[in-house]
Amino acid sequence: MSKNTYLYAFIIVFLAGIFWSFGALTVRYMIDGHDYVFQYLFYRGFAIATILIIYLFLREGFSFYKNFFKIGLSSILGGVFLATAFTGFIFSITMTTAAVTLFMLAAMPFIAAIVGYFVLGEILKKSTLLAMVIAFVGVCIMIINDSISGSALGAIIGFISATGFALYTVTIRWKPETPKFTTVVLAGVFCALFAFFILNFSLEPFRKMPTINSYLSLLHGFLVASGLILYSLGAKYLPSAELALLSLMEVVGGVLWVWMPIFGINEVPSITVIIGGIIITMAVIYYGYATRKGEIN
Repeated sequence: MSKNTYLYAFIIVFLAGIFWSFGALTVRYMIDGHDYVFQYLFYRGFAIATILIIYLFLREGFSFYKNFFKIGLSSILGGVFLATAFTGFIFSITMTTAAVTLFMLAAMPFIAAIVGYFVLGEILKKSTLLAMVIAFVGVCIMIINDSISGSALGAIIGFISATGFALYTVTIRWKPETPKFTTVVLAGVFCALFAFFILNFSLEPFRKMPTINSYLSLLHGFLVASGLILYSLGAKYLPSAELALLSLMEVVGGVLWVWMPIFGINEVPSITVIIGGIIITMAVIYYGYATRKGEIN
C-alpha cells in the first residue's frame, strides 16, 4: 500500500471519528431530551437509512436495490444489534454524563474479541484478555461512586450499547460478503420502527416534540451515516488495530466538546470518570499496539 493511500485512509477514518464525536453534543442540545427519546430515535433512524440509500444510489445507480436481495440472517441480526446500539446510546447519554457513555463505547473492541472467540472461534490471546481486564477496571472506577438509579444505570445501558456494536461487528465477520451498508440501512429502519411501535404508531408525540429536537435528531442521523460511510471507505486500507485506535476520536472528541465552554454545555466529568476513562484509553492503545506487533488477532 502506498503512502498516499495510507494517508487517505487515515484521514477519512479520523474524520469519521470526528463526525461521530459530535453526536453527544447534539443530544445535549436537546430540550428535555429524556422526554423525547423515542421521537429522537425515530427521526435519527429514518435519517440514517435515507442517507445511506442515497449514497448507495449515487455510487451504484438504479441497481443499488440489488444489495437488498443479498440480505440474509447475518444482515438481519446485524441490523437488530446495531439498532440496539443506536437505542442504547441515546438512553445512556440522557441518563448519565457523555463521558461515561462514550468511555463505555471504548470497550467495544474487547467485547467483539471475546464474542468472536466463542461464536466464530477467533483466537483470543493473553494480551487481549489483559487489555479487557484493564478496561474493566477502568469501567468499575468510573461508576464506583454512583448509585444504580443514576449514572451507574446509564453506564450499564452504555455497556449494552457497546455490546450491540460489538455483536454487529461479529455478524459482519461471520458473513463478510454481506453488504455492510444494507445492514446499516436495516438498523436505521428497525430503530425507527421500534420507536414508532413504542409510541403506539401515533403522530401526536411528534407534534409535542420541540422543533429544535427534530432538527437535532436529523442532524445526528446525518453525522452517524456520514461517519459510517467514511469509516467503511477507509477500513479496507487500515489494519484493525489502527481502526480501533482511530475510533477513540469519537470518545475523546465527544468528551471534549461537552466539556469545552465554547459549546455552552460545560459538562465537567468527575475525577473517577477521568481516571477510569484514561485507563480504558490506555487499554485500547495497548490493544492496538499489541495487534500491530502481531501479538493478537
